[in-house]
Amino acid sequence: MLGACLLALAAPALTTPALAAPVTVATARGPVTLEAAPAPVAAFDFAAMDTLGALGVPVGGVPDSILVPYLKPEAAGAKPVGTLFEPDLERLSELHPGVIILGSRAAPKYDALKGLAPVLDMTVSPDVLASLHEQLVAYGTLFGKTDAAAKLAAALDARVATVQGLGTGKGKALVILTNGTKMAAYGIGSRFGWLHTVTGLSEAHPGLKTDTHGNAISYEFIAEADPDYIFVIDRGAAIGADGASARQTLDNPLVNATTAARKGQIVYLNAADMYLASGGYRATMEILDELHTALDRK
Repeated sequence: MLGACLLALAAPALTTPALAAPVTVATARGPVTLEAAPAPVAAFDFAAMDTLGALGVPVGGVPDSILVPYLKPEAAGAKPVGTLFEPDLERLSELHPGVIILGSRAAPKYDALKGLAPVLDMTVSPDVLASLHEQLVAYGTLFGKTDAAAKLAAALDARVATVQGLGTGKGKALVILTNGTKMAAYGIGSRFGWLHTVTGLSEAHPGLKTDTHGNAISYEFIAEADPDYIFVIDRGAAIGADGASARQTLDNPLVNATTAARKGQIVYLNAADMYLASGGYRATMEILDELHTALDRK
């Protein structure tokens, strides 16, 4: 009789699932410790969704509007839980997320979300390549995907090395963001400055401020800088805004007289990859492919 009672008492313990061991991951706000393999995941950042998708990690909560085309199929079965800037607390509560992942646009909501679930601020730093490596390690550790993360990192390093080899010694570049007819330039240390690092091309105009919104420029500025390459990011195209396209804005006599224009080296980069999903694994690999094509011209 006593043995039967002991078995009965032990039965619930035998059927209770073990809690996942805690892990510590690096974030933009320092190390965070949380339970491994949290689910569902709510992500308010396209770069995070991109890298998680590359690792095969499903996301259960996403922004209402998915502006990056290749992320739409992966987000189709997920629950909309707000916008990139404004998480919806009621919808998040209904989702019961195991973790909430933020990027730069939603990062100011960090404190407001801490009571719902563990929150990770995975804002991509201006050193995009280093940041991506750190996030591959973090997501690989958190979701039990360390081998997959290592393979992705190796492929990234190989592609970076190839692009750097093609670009080194080929002159100077200017990175421009257009927003309708407005133009801004970005240099080393800015959010688009990694294009100089990865291509090995020096700055056509050194000393640019590293402000988020860049340095407002004119056609005369571009003509004076006379870059060998111009890398262009069309903000309007990325967000679906009306107005002049980057090609229309840069179709100007002063721009057309630059070395970059005369040699056919004005490169219009994928706008969604650069402006919306910058630092995501697949976005970065696609941009590296575009840079490879631009630099591998005979």
